Amino acid sequence: MFSELGLQQSTMRSIEKMGFEEATPIQAETIPVALAGKDVIGQAQTGTGKTVAFGIPLMEKIDTKAEHVQGIVIAPTRELAIQVSEELFKLGFGKRVRVLAVYGGQDIDRQMRALKKKPHIIVGTPGRLLDHINRKTIKLGDVETVILDEADEMLNMGFIEDIESILSNVPEEHQTLLFSATMPEPIRKIAERFMENPSLVKVKAKEMTVDRIQQYYLELKEAEKFDALTRLLDIQTPELAIVFGRTKRRVDELATALNLRGYTAEGIHGDLSQAKRMSVLKKFKEGNIDVLVATDVAARGLDISGVTHVYNFDIPQDAESYVHRIGRTGRAGKTGMAVSFITYREKSQLQVIEKTTKKRMERLKAPTLSEAIQGQQKAVTEKITSTIENEDLSIYMPLAEELLAKYDAKTLAATVLKLLTKEPDSTPVKLTGEAPVFNKKDRKFSSGKPRNGRAFNRNESGGRRRGSGDRNRSTDRRSGRKERSDRPSN
Repeated sequence: MFSELGLQQSTMRSIEKMGFEEATPIQAETIPVALAGKDVIGQAQTGTGKTVAFGIPLMEKIDTKAEHVQGIVIAPTRELAIQVSEELFKLGFGKRVRVLAVYGGQDIDRQMRALKKKPHIIVGTPGRLLDHINRKTIKLGDVETVILDEADEMLNMGFIEDIESILSNVPEEHQTLLFSATMPEPIRKIAERFMENPSLVKVKAKEMTVDRIQQYYLELKEAEKFDALTRLLDIQTPELAIVFGRTKRRVDELATALNLRGYTAEGIHGDLSQAKRMSVLKKFKEGNIDVLVATDVAARGLDISGVTHVYNFDIPQDAESYVHRIGRTGRAGKTGMAVSFITYREKSQLQVIEKTTKKRMERLKAPTLSEAIQGQQKAVTEKITSTIENEDLSIYMPLAEELLAKYDAKTLAATVLKLLTKEPDSTPVKLTGEAPVFNKKDRKFSSGKPRNGRAFNRNESGGRRRGSGDRNRSTDRRSGRKERSDRPSN
């Protein structure tokens, strides 16, 4: 319980306002150690409560009277940076802690103006943080706490050199909290270099998100995948669903095709503006979108509660991406479902994923049209039953009696079912085919491990790009200077 941790009253008020009562395993183990001032390595996946785990000790240390940066959080993507900053703002509300997010894709002049308000905590992506350090608009000379969130993802995205540069600007005497789902060698070296006798906090495998997720696969031809998807949506009737596509083009085409078939769907990927992406996510969280279609990178780090189903329309390029994808569901102790579509040539990738997750997927048969109809009928029946049991129907009774005087009850019930049932739509759609992912003998199916001393990651088009040596740069027209754009721009 949070009440047993001896926290400040302002922090407790914030925790209670956020609706938290009992700490998650990563929180229960991390917070006492961090409060004692020790460096911490937390090994846990997204969705285990990491932000609160490092956010509470951070808030406890902040001196709101001091008008300088006291803590920095480094996150791999702009979406995660925004989400972390929002969570920290809520945690620090009672204490009036000023939190600012800085990330690529946002006007840097606007960020500079915000920095003049003297934030206590800065949450940022590596590229943009380094830009501000080089411009001397962010000074880290008084920083007491450094947090590295999803360090393995920053490694995969080629940010290690940037992180090292940022940490070199921090005072030698500081506390470091590092969180990572995995611990590859480059991350261990970062820990050895910048941390002092860190305590390891590791969420046990049985507590990992993946164990709460039912995992299935369908073996299909490429041309059969979309009909299978829509039929599964009709049969399983998910409350909130995410469909993953391998490329930006795939996401756009899937979102369009789903809307043609009568589903409310929108896609997110790197070609959308930041404002558009945040708008789509807001609509999804509020339940105004049935299906969110996303690329791996665009959805990386997203903390979306209530996702019941994840559909891998395209099998991911690597096993780690698979774990991150399905980790969108099965959160907060709830179960989730993940369904992956594979072609015959992709069976080897399926086996690698099963080996990585240590869990076999159950094979599903391709759903039929009649099963889809039955699924929709079942959903409508459940809705009717719930309405009968929980709603006041008195104002409808007179009209019901009039109808029963003209028609028998069976006919009326069948009519209601027909009107409410969403019958499967067979509107023709056209999707551009994607080449299958297959395992070559000279290439291990495991992204994120450095090769020849450098990290590689795959972009949304399925190609590779070199980590620290390949910088995407954009020009700030107002200043005439070059600034790093945080990779990937999606």
